Amino acid sequence: MTFSPYNESAFNDTKMRSKNVAPSSGMCSLCSAECVGSCEVGLSAVLGKAVVYPTNTGDNQIASEKDNPLNYSIFNINGRCFGAKGAQENSEEATIFNVKLNRQTNGKNPIKLNVPLILPALIKLNWRDYFSAAAMIGTVCVIGEGSPGKDPNFEYKNGNITRFDMLPQILDAFNKYDRGYGQIVLQCNVEDDAIGLPEYAIAKCGVKAIEIKFGQSAKGTQPAVRLRSFEEAKAKKDSGAIVHPDPYDKVIIELAKKGSAPVFWSYSRLPMWSEESLFNHIKKLRELGMENLYFKMAGVDINDIERVLRLASEASVDMITFDGAGGGSGYSPNKMMNEFGLPAVCIQSALIGICRKLEAEGRYIPFITITGGISTEDQVFKALAIGAPYIKGVGLGRATMAAAMVGDKIGRLLNSGEIPTHLKKFGNSKEELFLELGELRTLYGDMVDEIPLGAVGAYSYLKKIAFGLQHFAALNRKFDIDLIDKSDVIPLTEDARKLIRGTWF
Repeated sequence: MTFSPYNESAFNDTKMRSKNVAPSSGMCSLCSAECVGSCEVGLSAVLGKAVVYPTNTGDNQIASEKDNPLNYSIFNINGRCFGAKGAQENSEEATIFNVKLNRQTNGKNPIKLNVPLILPALIKLNWRDYFSAAAMIGTVCVIGEGSPGKDPNFEYKNGNITRFDMLPQILDAFNKYDRGYGQIVLQCNVEDDAIGLPEYAIAKCGVKAIEIKFGQSAKGTQPAVRLRSFEEAKAKKDSGAIVHPDPYDKVIIELAKKGSAPVFWSYSRLPMWSEESLFNHIKKLRELGMENLYFKMAGVDINDIERVLRLASEASVDMITFDGAGGGSGYSPNKMMNEFGLPAVCIQSALIGICRKLEAEGRYIPFITITGGISTEDQVFKALAIGAPYIKGVGLGRATMAAAMVGDKIGRLLNSGEIPTHLKKFGNSKEELFLELGELRTLYGDMVDEIPLGAVGAYSYLKKIAFGLQHFAALNRKFDIDLIDKSDVIPLTEDARKLIRGTWF
């Protein structure tokens, strides 16, 4: 028995030759000398260390292939037959439509959320639709780390940003549809900090909120990116990045002249925060005009989770997001995306105990959001119930982007006169197929005709999650999302009972 995937992966289009696999190694139980190497081991025999990373990057998203034994499926949702909390105790008032989903972040400058959902950091694929949908649904969205690298016109001099034309466009994707809920936040990693991105964003572009990331790339690891040539290696080194081996090393230069230079890799630095350096950085950004501060944290060692939560408390952070195993950006190591970190439900268990300690000490507790492998309304409800009263939001990143991509694709097919077979029974026009357009027209009037269908797709998906949440809350006779708690879920295993008590660790 194994919870880990065998020696094959969609990350690399690798397959097992035999249907008989040794569970411990994940290799075919019979390895043949005539095999062309279709598995991960075989691909490694050709590409070497490059197979640590996915070969299928680009216009894709990546999720973990590991079947973690601890997840939200080990809980069921409770239900009740009597009474009503948060609404008048009569059948006319106590309906799914009257379940309140709005919340508000903590801190000195609270942000109103129309739903207890956020869109975590992203800056690839249909990012415009992603950020627009966040504004339309009324929640927080986060611009992913390394955003200057997406701008072909990006410029910097003497180690500091001097031009980042794409940032105002990114902000406008949200601001164009902003209706008073949520906020667009700029995430910065150590490389972004080194080139002055947060300072530039606040001073030059009016960014109001910064998210500090404790880690690098997805879930905390540091990506090594293969460079294609000696010239590219030098350019990357000139930009301030770590490049291995050093293209300016005399030995490497001579090897390059002979056409024998090794494969070059650029590497993103590990953040090295201390309490002093972190608080000085935050103070500087607040003096520049930053109004809201966010933290992003992976499912790392429980002692580090507590330390970051205490730092967030001391710094009066508005929101902190904890990202559970697995998955990643598509630029992270394959096995990191499968095997690294605590699953989201385990992070929640740890947070329950830590927050109880902070509360007993009389400390401020930020608005806490959990994300990582969550895509359906039952998972969202379970996460909010298990984490109550401390975890108040759930991040839906990959699923929301998937919805944006589908909406965009269907829109393009409609423009060419094609309707996918599975959708024909629902209608043959934009208005017939995208059922949330009517509500969007109520919100935005004729402006709705300009909204890209990718954004409509993401918005529609989020509305489905919100509507599903209302059903589960009403099933428990609770008509305000703030009222749900651990009594609204049923642990199905001993692990589930420990997790919900906060005693799993």
